[in-house]
Amino acid sequence: MSIELRHLRYFLAVADELHFGRAAERLGMSQPPLSQQIRQLEERVGARLFTRTNRRVTLTDAGTLFLVEAQDILARVDHAIALAQRAQRGEVGELRIGFTRSTPLSGHIPRAIFAFRQAAPSVQLQLQEMNSLTQIDALLDRRLQVGIVRGNVLPDTLVSKRLFRDPLVAVLREDHPAMARLGKSRRLRIEWLAQESFVLFGRSAGAGIHDHVIALCRHAGFTPRVVQDAHEASTIVGLVAAGLGVSILPASCEHIGVAGVAYVPLADPAAMSEIHVVHQRDERSPLVARFVRLLLTHVRES
Repeated sequence: MSIELRHLRYFLAVADELHFGRAAERLGMSQPPLSQQIRQLEERVGARLFTRTNRRVTLTDAGTLFLVEAQDILARVDHAIALAQRAQRGEVGELRIGFTRSTPLSGHIPRAIFAFRQAAPSVQLQLQEMNSLTQIDALLDRRLQVGIVRGNVLPDTLVSKRLFRDPLVAVLREDHPAMARLGKSRRLRIEWLAQESFVLFGRSAGAGIHDHVIALCRHAGFTPRVVQDAHEASTIVGLVAAGLGVSILPASCEHIGVAGVAYVPLADPAAMSEIHVVHQRDERSPLVARFVRLLLTHVRES
């Protein structure tokens, strides 16, 4: 016959009080059932745990040794219960998050991640830099739990929520002739760049920016002449500063300060990229729900 946790709790109460009446009162039960439960425990252990007389109750040698182990068992059970409850509240565990190269350049996301770490310091965040397409594959394979991606067409098994819009801007040298054509709106028309060489994110970077820029240029009546592609926004800005060409990047890249380079808003209303948080539609992890909720709240309040 197995020993149940209630037997251990009854035993600890009697061992602590060394009095069946007080132990029964503490447990909210009458004394006879408690005495019966202790006798049942002793039968299952195969040893006398208490010495009982009319005047006193004491632990036997076996009872003293059993007490130490019983306390340890119940402490570990209580710890396991508390841990499970914290996990259910999204306070502990591991959360695997993907983000694109340009994500850290937007102040919204780093601030939200910092806020989450402050609110849930026991959660281990596994942050992985991946392009948007790779993140989608990793989410489908459940190697990631949360993705922060630029807008993409998603499989039905994934769900996304828009975090914010990130306008696209022209990146030019400050002495570029187009700068003199800016009117009061201080916005640049994409067709003004039709004869320029372009430095762009490569399609393999997977941020979706490459195809977006190509589509914007074609809508303006030309196909851009791409002379160099790169995987890092800072590289692109540096190449523009070196006179290799012009570029179109998310406005979040304006944090990359390079002397002699200007970031100019575009007149085309379609020059707008969206940042989404993505996860599996059937995701049940409280950690994911808590992170997404905090991310949405923090971004919208920023």
